[in-house]
Amino acid sequence: MGDEFAGKVPIQEPAQLKTMSSAQLTQLAARVRERLITVVAANGGHLAPNLGVVELTLALHRAFSSPRDRIVWDVGHQSYVHKLVTGRWDEFDTLRRSGGIAGFPRRSESAHDAFETGHASTSISAALGLAQARDLQGSRGHVVAVIGDGSLTGGMAFEALNHAGQARTRMLVVLNDNSMSIARSVGGMAAYLGRVRTHPLYSRTKEDLKGLLEMLPGGPSLSSALGRVRNSLKYLLIPGVLFEELGWTYLGPVDGHSFEQMDSVLRQAKGIAGPTIVHCLTDKGKGYRPAEINPNRFHGIGPFDPDSGHARQVAAVTADRTAAAALEVQPEPQPSYSDVFGRSLAELAADDPRICAITAAMPDGTGLREFMQRFPRRAFDVGIAEQHAVTLGAGLAAGGMRPVVAIYSTFLQRAYDQVLHDVCLQDLPVTFALDRAGLVGEDGPTHHGAFDLAYLRHMPRIVVSVPRDGPSLECLLRVALRHNGPFALRYPRGKVPRDVLAYDDDGAGTVGRGQLLRDGHQLAILAVGPLVYEALAAAELLSQHGLSVAVADARYVRPLDTELLLKLARLTGHVLTVEDGVASGGFGSAVLEELSRAQTRGLTQTVRTRVLGLPAEPLAHATVGEQLHACGLDAAGIAAAASDLVGRT
Repeated sequence: MGDEFAGKVPIQEPAQLKTMSSAQLTQLAARVRERLITVVAANGGHLAPNLGVVELTLALHRAFSSPRDRIVWDVGHQSYVHKLVTGRWDEFDTLRRSGGIAGFPRRSESAHDAFETGHASTSISAALGLAQARDLQGSRGHVVAVIGDGSLTGGMAFEALNHAGQARTRMLVVLNDNSMSIARSVGGMAAYLGRVRTHPLYSRTKEDLKGLLEMLPGGPSLSSALGRVRNSLKYLLIPGVLFEELGWTYLGPVDGHSFEQMDSVLRQAKGIAGPTIVHCLTDKGKGYRPAEINPNRFHGIGPFDPDSGHARQVAAVTADRTAAAALEVQPEPQPSYSDVFGRSLAELAADDPRICAITAAMPDGTGLREFMQRFPRRAFDVGIAEQHAVTLGAGLAAGGMRPVVAIYSTFLQRAYDQVLHDVCLQDLPVTFALDRAGLVGEDGPTHHGAFDLAYLRHMPRIVVSVPRDGPSLECLLRVALRHNGPFALRYPRGKVPRDVLAYDDDGAGTVGRGQLLRDGHQLAILAVGPLVYEALAAAELLSQHGLSVAVADARYVRPLDTELLLKLARLTGHVLTVEDGVASGGFGSAVLEELSRAQTRGLTQTVRTRVLGLPAEPLAHATVGEQLHACGLDAAGIAAAASDLVGRT
């Protein structure tokens, strides 16, 4: 049978799925996979998770009626197929590009996107809220949460399971079990699901056990009389007993790639009054051999050759050594900030047996793979459990170790209280290595590390540092591990700058010491992180128009180098701050507060100031260079702001 979808858009709305035959669904699944591979190969994105949920997604939209029925995706990076079947096939070429389709669900993008999910373990809570709202308003319709086994390791998911089981609210959780999150899933829940997947007796259900008892002499009465025995036996024979004990009806496990099995189990689930879990087994990367072989690499990937699966070489930006170029992808073998961090930490740990490392399900993304291989007893992957990761680090520090908690900046937001209560208030020597700080480009607003400087700066006792390049990251990591208290260093996604400034190692070894990089007497630019390079490029532009500009790398947001700040303020009378965090409450705010105190004490005259940073509003997905330009944080934008500050054109 030929492909009846050839040469045309195969699906415009999910209702079309309800009338498709098995053969048509199989053809559509093949077309979906082809579309996924082609677009992600060109744009980058999350390929392996979406290849694994093709049949599952088609079956869900066949069984339910979106948007009346609400489907919540956890994590939202597995929603590409959902987007393709809900009217976005034609514009899917714009995935993750500026002004195009987002890489995660967006309520503003489609009525079919019921809830925005960029962080893991949130879907069951959100779905329960949607279901409770439905019931309170007397509405109808189903609510479905699709959650991966990796996301199920997060504590928030357990809290929601517990509450929903007690509330007995009618809702469905589809557990997409591929035994992975980004890396292999870890922990007791992963082991439990593994036993469910592999034990031959787990194909039975509790109804099978009840039927067996009722066939014995005595009939139905025996089933009732032996209720307590049945409740004991089910611990041996019934899959999903953990969920059953929490008040959920468990169905499965079923083959998530079988339309027949999915249709059958979803029909059954729709008829159950209370909270129900359907356990689906899927293969991450299914249908594309390179992703099947290496699902970790194809979880989130940049542009690649779809025939070979090899990464495409992206031309280097070679004009100025600016931060826009530093943050964009560079040709190999230039290492990333994560690589530099991971290698440096492993080298330091070889000489200090107190150093240990903690990751929340991202050993590769945070650069900890080498450390985990060399020092397995000192490496802890806690699953998607950022709160636990931080307090585990606090416990290790209280026990005499030197823990390094490596977490993406946006995900540390989830452990705000633990950083404050368990680490800072006790003044424990925990180092926070915040990867993906600042702008992350195409992953968009849920993944920007925009808020860390603001939410860490006001915590007691913590040191907050911002390395600008590879050598400064290595240096500040050494400082952090010598420091007897909480210490955070945050650095961006992407490759380190190829050509770097000489680093003042002695000065950097003093907590709170900045570095003057360029002399000037009319304006001082204070910058942090890779934006130091943008500031230097801006100063060079301004010098061509006769403006003398000093540039300093503050290096530390807390504590500030007050001596350097006041020296430049007195000399120039104009101070411009530059940061890739939100402008409100961050590095610039710290500078303004310090200048205000100094002016009150008569330590300096009135200083004209301006703060450049990210807006507090969500910043849409685009390339990092496009985002920097939009925020006025590239060299041209900084130069324009500086000219305005000093009253020059």
